[in-house]
Amino acid sequence: MEEKSSSSSNLATLPEENPASVFSSSSKPIRPPTQKSSEKYSPLDWKGYFDQEDDVSIPDSNDVFHVYTAGNEGPVVFCLHGGGYSGLSFAISARVIKEKARVVAMDLRGHGKSSTENEVDMSIETLCNDVQAVVKTMYGDSPPAIVLVGHSMGGSVAVHLAAKKMLPSLAGLVVVDVVEGTAMASLMHMQKILSNRMQYFPSIEKAIEWNVRGGSLRNIESARISIPGTVTFDDSQQCYRHRARLEETEQYWRGWYEGLSEKFLSSPVPKLLLLAGTDRLDRALTIGQMQGKFQMIVVRHTGHAIQEDVPDEFATLILNFVSRNRIGPHGVEVSASHHSHMLNNWRYM
Repeated sequence: MEEKSSSSSNLATLPEENPASVFSSSSKPIRPPTQKSSEKYSPLDWKGYFDQEDDVSIPDSNDVFHVYTAGNEGPVVFCLHGGGYSGLSFAISARVIKEKARVVAMDLRGHGKSSTENEVDMSIETLCNDVQAVVKTMYGDSPPAIVLVGHSMGGSVAVHLAAKKMLPSLAGLVVVDVVEGTAMASLMHMQKILSNRMQYFPSIEKAIEWNVRGGSLRNIESARISIPGTVTFDDSQQCYRHRARLEETEQYWRGWYEGLSEKFLSSPVPKLLLLAGTDRLDRALTIGQMQGKFQMIVVRHTGHAIQEDVPDEFATLILNFVSRNRIGPHGVEVSASHHSHMLNNWRYM
């Protein structure tokens, strides 16, 4: 099992297992057609999904983190996006989750609308400190129950925060499609993938189209909301480019994923691992899973960004996790009919 999960040749065989999935892009995109498709790929506003957006200024620093929030009661589902994504990656699922819980999705350092003094210091320590500072600034000394949800790179941040007990009110941990063995094996391919992807886009519509047609996102509605948060206008080139300067952060990549399985297993809260493919478990996780140390669900018919590709199922999985572990002041009730209707698309492992 562990040989399989760390083999880079195996990674190349399935589109979902593309090493690029550690960040966000797919391999070289299919060249877009010439006909007008801008309406199909036009941007959508976050307002139909989140309730509001805010800037959280960190005291005694010049760092300002952008957050999107939804809901007004229940525990806080605090969402951390992957490398190259933004908080808007969780927009569609937030619309469902907010009926039962609060949602906070922040733009991490160097991403989205957040503004920090050092945009490329993306060490795991700095990213963890950023999240801790945002939670402290938002909630002070009496934070509500928090469920950390982290996708890919954000999943590694969530695991480190949990393992180091940096959030006193942490009540649950959900890691989305990142496993140490697969992630570590794919890092050697990362620079090539980043340099091979399309660097500049004449419009936001073209950026959305590239992500959908290239296969990195499978849900057009989600791409129309989230992709605008991942690009920025370049005045010198008079076009859009990727907002996150991931290619400049290579020195930090190993730190995100090294030792991740043991840290995940040692985190002293209820844990859920959501995967898009089955060959991603390394030995430590396989043993931990057999021992019942965490819940694992493989979500079918989805790529790396599970929360974007199947947002309704994702939201239901999160709410079921919160309900099952009775997180929050009164727990969260999820109707049995909704639960059973969704089960067909998942495999409990």
